[in-house]
Amino acid sequence: QTTLPTHIQVRGAHVNNLKNIDIDIPLNEFVAITGRSGSGKSSLAMGVLYAEGARRYLNALSTFTRRRINQVGKASVDSVQYLPSALALRQRPQVPGVRSTVGTMSESLNILRLAFSRLSSAVCPNGHRMPPTLDVAENDGYVTCPTCGAKFRAPGAEDFAFNSGGACPTCGGLGQVRQIDPALIIADENQTIEEGAVASWHLPGRNFMPVVAREIGIPIDIPYKDLSEADKTRVLHGPKQTVAINIPSAKGKIFHMDNAVYENAFAAVEDSMATTKNERAINRLNRFYKFDTCPDCHGSRFNPQLFNYELNGQNIATVSDMTVAALHDFATTIVPWLPTKMHHLGQSLVDELLLSLQPMEELGLDYLTLSRPGATLSTGELQRIQLGRTLRSATTGVLYVLDEPSVGLHPANVAGLIKAFRGLVAQGNSVVVVDHDTSIISAADDVIEIGPGAGKHGGTVVGQGTVAAIKRDKKSLIAPFLTGTATLRERPVLTDDALWKKGALAIEVAHHFNIQDITARIPKNRFTTVTGMSGAGKTTLVLDSLIPALIATAKKRPLPTHVKAFDNGHIRHVVTVDSVPVGKNVRSTVATYTNILDHLRQLFAATPAAQANSWTASQFSYNVAAGACPTCGGTGQISLDVQYLPDITEVCPQCHGKRYNKQTLT
Repeated sequence: QTTLPTHIQVRGAHVNNLKNIDIDIPLNEFVAITGRSGSGKSSLAMGVLYAEGARRYLNALSTFTRRRINQVGKASVDSVQYLPSALALRQRPQVPGVRSTVGTMSESLNILRLAFSRLSSAVCPNGHRMPPTLDVAENDGYVTCPTCGAKFRAPGAEDFAFNSGGACPTCGGLGQVRQIDPALIIADENQTIEEGAVASWHLPGRNFMPVVAREIGIPIDIPYKDLSEADKTRVLHGPKQTVAINIPSAKGKIFHMDNAVYENAFAAVEDSMATTKNERAINRLNRFYKFDTCPDCHGSRFNPQLFNYELNGQNIATVSDMTVAALHDFATTIVPWLPTKMHHLGQSLVDELLLSLQPMEELGLDYLTLSRPGATLSTGELQRIQLGRTLRSATTGVLYVLDEPSVGLHPANVAGLIKAFRGLVAQGNSVVVVDHDTSIISAADDVIEIGPGAGKHGGTVVGQGTVAAIKRDKKSLIAPFLTGTATLRERPVLTDDALWKKGALAIEVAHHFNIQDITARIPKNRFTTVTGMSGAGKTTLVLDSLIPALIATAKKRPLPTHVKAFDNGHIRHVVTVDSVPVGKNVRSTVATYTNILDHLRQLFAATPAAQANSWTASQFSYNVAAGACPTCGGTGQISLDVQYLPDITEVCPQCHGKRYNKQTLT
């Protein structure tokens, strides 16, 4: 008789700071991995379990298919046995693009589009309202108006997609139109053009434009506000023309250009936008635009012609604007509204729609609308939509690895998260969760504690067992927090008078997402937290309102349209640390993230040896040709393409991983 394995057997795991650990992880249970930050929790969960589980699943696919998937190399582990195929939910979901909404991310909109293409009441070209008909499905989308006999093609599911054929022609399916704002083009009208009054002429490749402007007769040495209206018009909208100019360099040399092209302030932005696909460059250019709701689709993103197609009196835009809870109620009215012979088809589509909404309802996201832009969601909301999509798949025999899913969640939301984990286990799956939240750890079937410290002081298994066993373990660092006996550090509480003694910021926000006309005061020189249920409006208040208002005030720009009033309390600079993951690539290091490397390069450039060679700070950057190792290009490693296997990465044989060329290292 064959005995099914009950544990994943990990032997000799040495990913990152893991110290050759051996551990057995229960299958078909909810397992929590905890420990201090940097102790090696994610290295075990993501670097071993998920990496090996995903790699082995991909190995079962054909080589033709694998070449089209970003493959993961073998994890640094001696052996892993009885490992199921693995799926991972990341700690920091990627911020969705401008075309993502709750509807597209949850895939509920896909089913809604299909329902409208098959079940809706159409309007013929002559304006006659028609009842729902099976002719759409039976005759390849062509229907005949029973009133006037006009034959026309009803739209298919793809025609209801705002990312495809159903996009509003005015805004291209974005729901917003953008226009260059003249108030943003001129940085400071009290400055002269020579001093930098025209902000768009600071863009790359346009820094010589003031010289061109002078050559065509525009005064560049008087404040912009004192220019004649004709000269202001030439600055903003003047025609392109070619002139010969001389540009003095900082070292006194003269560069001559025979055919320098004059590019007005508006064209500098438009031409830059038309020729760049770089996300960072586009964000830099967006600061010259103001964004308004599309006047044709009213922000719905859909082609207005689609509004003629209705389900029980509602078009796809109004249905998308319903909350998940309201959409559930509306969906139950669709079948009774349909003709009897369409009930079977209608019920099938409605059941699919309700199935797609169910995980969001169970995870407490029933207040969201399908039209809500994905980029406006909090981290907790993004994670739960991702988790809800996973739950809907109802798979069996899969290992789910979740990296700190409680990040950004209110404690009241954690109960729904735990219920979801239990649901996955009940379906016959294994769940491994990396987390610090004591309520999640307390709900687990098995707890693994990694530690005891961080970095080189971690990487070992401090303890493993049931929650009760961990609570009794004297070596456990999490045990006192599970039992409630840990001593928590508290700051002295200020009196009300002392709290506001140094002033305050004040903001009033009109309707924006789920915020409805609220005012808030924030004391200066104090540590203030903004809390509330996930989706309560914290992100909307702080990241979407307070910070943009501070930036706008500092740069003397108009306030965001939804901010009715704002007092910055004389604060002029804001530093934002949000939940967006730091960009990770082969050129990123701690030194580049923190700008430490910029200061180091300046210090090295100031040394006598560097000055003797006329080296600037660029010589000490591995991201430019002057300082980079020529073999690896400054990455410190070389990648070897081995055809149908994952690429093999080796330390650069010339710089030995130091990234710099020989001259710089000497």
